[in-house]
Amino acid sequence: MGLIIFLRHGQAKNNTERVLAGRTPGVPLTEKGVDQSEQAAKFLEEMNISAIYSSPIERAKNTAEIIGKHISIDVRIDDRLIELDMGKFTGRPYDEIFSSHGNVFMKFYRGELEIAHNGVETFEQVKRRILDIVDHVIENHPDENVVLVTHMDPIKAMLSTVVSLSPENLFELIIANASLNIFREYKRKFSISGINVMNPKRFDKDW
Repeated sequence: MGLIIFLRHGQAKNNTERVLAGRTPGVPLTEKGVDQSEQAAKFLEEMNISAIYSSPIERAKNTAEIIGKHISIDVRIDDRLIELDMGKFTGRPYDEIFSSHGNVFMKFYRGELEIAHNGVETFEQVKRRILDIVDHVIENHPDENVVLVTHMDPIKAMLSTVVSLSPENLFELIIANASLNIFREYKRKFSISGINVMNPKRFDKDW
C-alpha cells in the first residue's frame, strides 16, 4: 500500500497578479513560493519518498527541484502533470475574463461547450491524463510513496475521481500553493489521507 502525494507548486508570479498563466513560459516562483516549497520539503522528509515527478511548467519544476534537492531525489518531468491548456484565455487577467465570458471556471467544471470552443482543455481530458500517470506510478512504484508536483486543476481532477464533487464544490475548493494532497492506493482503489496539508503556521495567513 503506497501513497500518491499530489503537491501544488509554490506561489508564483501569476498567483499574485491574478493572471491566468496556463502554460505560458517564464512565470517563476515568488520568494514566498520558494519558502513554501522549502516548508513542504521538510514535511516530505519524514515520508520515505522514492520518486518525484513534475509538470514541465517552470513554477512546478522549480518547486519539484527544491523538494528533490532537500530529500536527495532526482526529478522526472512528465507532461501528463502539465497545467491545463487555457486556450484563448491564456495570459489574461481573471477579472477581464469574468467580465467578458462569465464564470469560465464553473463552465469548465460543468463541461460546457463554450470551454472547448475557446481552445481550453476540458476537465474530462485533464482527468484522463492524471489517471494515466497515476496508473504509471502504481505499475512502476508498487507500495512506494511518490510525489507528483502539478497544478490546482489536475489535483482537483484526482480528488473528483475519489469523491463525488459538484461543479460548485470544485469551484469553491482551493488547493493551497505548496500543499500536500495525499491519496492512499490499495489494489487500484483510493482513499484520501489529507487535503491541503501544510505547515500549521500557514493556516492563519493568506494562502
